[in-house]
Amino acid sequence: MSLSTDIKEYALSLGYDRVGFTTADSFPVLQRELNDRSDMYDWVGSWLLRNADPTNVLPEARSVIALVYDYFRHSYPEEMTGKVGRYYLSWGTGGPPHPIHRARNVLLIEFLQNQGCRVGWGLPSRPSAARTGVTNYGKNCFAFIEGIGSFVSIVALVIDKELEYDTPTYDVNCPEECTLCIDSCPTGALYEPLRMNPHLCVAFNSYSTPGSNIGQGQEVLPLELREGMGTWIFGCDVCQQVCPRNQAKLKAELPPNVFLEHIADDFQLEKILNITDEHYRRMYDLLAMNYINDKRYFRRNAAVALGNQGSQEAVPILNEAMQDPDELIRGHAAWALGRIGGNRTKKALESSLSRETSEYVIGEIKTALAMS
Repeated sequence: MSLSTDIKEYALSLGYDRVGFTTADSFPVLQRELNDRSDMYDWVGSWLLRNADPTNVLPEARSVIALVYDYFRHSYPEEMTGKVGRYYLSWGTGGPPHPIHRARNVLLIEFLQNQGCRVGWGLPSRPSAARTGVTNYGKNCFAFIEGIGSFVSIVALVIDKELEYDTPTYDVNCPEECTLCIDSCPTGALYEPLRMNPHLCVAFNSYSTPGSNIGQGQEVLPLELREGMGTWIFGCDVCQQVCPRNQAKLKAELPPNVFLEHIADDFQLEKILNITDEHYRRMYDLLAMNYINDKRYFRRNAAVALGNQGSQEAVPILNEAMQDPDELIRGHAAWALGRIGGNRTKKALESSLSRETSEYVIGEIKTALAMS
């Protein structure tokens, strides 16, 4: 058998759903987009533009391999949906032992190396998947597989061997007149088909923080985006949830994910607001929620989510957060109280204002009082 056949069969045996091969040429469309919209993608620095040429990842580059995994094989606990994007609940990063998806990548790379291949990673995943023919595009910028949808993860590798190449699939197979993803984007980040401004994206703002592995975002969530953040604390699935191409998967009766059911209780917003070091480490190690390097930003996001949830039952815990040593938590808790509104929240805010010393938090409280 050929090396191409060996790789494809082994990858499929590991559980990948699609495997495709293409040349190690650069990705000129991506390079042009990054240059033309550099103000929107300043957070990636030069690494993504650099890696759009596979020879910068592996000088001996000859072929790109794209592997796609359908991670939406189980149902998701209600305690988690609407708070954490399904991708991050399903696809860990880093090395073994948790979860099995990480081991799958490690095993594949070891297999390639045992075949005498030099291996590089860090390529742009969606352009790689389209050029290898394993996915096509959606108007919401996600990669889709016909019959599966867009709840998929992509691994893109480059090796120093020639393979048998597949036919690219650059088509956008969405219904021609459909703009549901654009119309439903909570913050207007999707502003036209195949165009998204990351600085407005709920997912980006949830995990791009100072010290983050994804950009170096703002410490304080912009006021104009907070309401649109809804109850999301990490990621966002809105544009995928409304997509007609995903409805079959979303409506399917799938077996429960036993592991997620086991840890679901940890995702109560009240627990996230008061997250312990142990709780934070579990999220960091077991799930793909390791973009955030400081648990205070999970707490910040949980405060905003509680405000958007709008329940009076959250007032006592938010009022308690108004006494937190971290002014970032006090400030976002104040906004959440103002968002909930009512006499109790107004009294809590006025009480906090009388003793607050941080100019930042004082500003948040005054804004919240104007809302309540």
